[in-house]
Amino acid sequence: MITLEENLYVGKDLEAMQFARRYHRWIIDEVRPYFGKEIAEVGAGCGNLTEFLLEEALDSITAFEPSSNMFRLLEQRHQEESRVTPINDFFRCDAGGVKRDYDSVVYINVMEHIEDDLGEMRRAFEALRPNGHLVIYVPALAWLYSDFDRSIGHFRRYHKTQLVEAVQSAGFNVVQAKYFDSLGIIPWYVSAVLLKRSINSNSVALYDRLAIPVLSRVERYLPPWIGKNLLVVGRKEA
Repeated sequence: MITLEENLYVGKDLEAMQFARRYHRWIIDEVRPYFGKEIAEVGAGCGNLTEFLLEEALDSITAFEPSSNMFRLLEQRHQEESRVTPINDFFRCDAGGVKRDYDSVVYINVMEHIEDDLGEMRRAFEALRPNGHLVIYVPALAWLYSDFDRSIGHFRRYHKTQLVEAVQSAGFNVVQAKYFDSLGIIPWYVSAVLLKRSINSNSVALYDRLAIPVLSRVERYLPPWIGKNLLVVGRKEA
């Protein structure tokens, strides 16, 4: 098992994704109804998504980040924000010796990094209040798995049926399951799978500026049957 001292994450994908501001807002807009007031953000990294969450009407964000180098950036970035409690640990409801429960547990581009994903979902179930929500956003489609996925620690890319069944097995009632970013399939396949290239800040910023504003509006009214990413939300029934 990797200890916290050994757990360093290069974070090149996080550096690129900090330029995807419209992309992050698109995700937030979709999952906002499930937040509640007290949330756990798992795999907070250097705090890119945390920054967007702070724009919401939340009472507290407990931001878990096991990577020591990412945690230092996360802690420094939000040291003046009283609503954020950074924790340098893997997700546990009793991290820091204090038992917590949450209105929602959020995994945005994180669950694919966790080898025992079903065990992680069960830990989230235990940490949620009745009627609390598990929010999972992940890379989709196994045939899009690339050397870049492997290099940044992705164990898998998901199909909708696969993730829905896992969330249900963890005890949740699935209230939403949908693909995201249908337009991104072809450029990802060509660049990452065929040409074996990694993402960079320039390509991310260009796609975020030109494609996301149109795509987010189209998919709001015409949910795609397939997409580069996948969102699944589960509820812990009272």
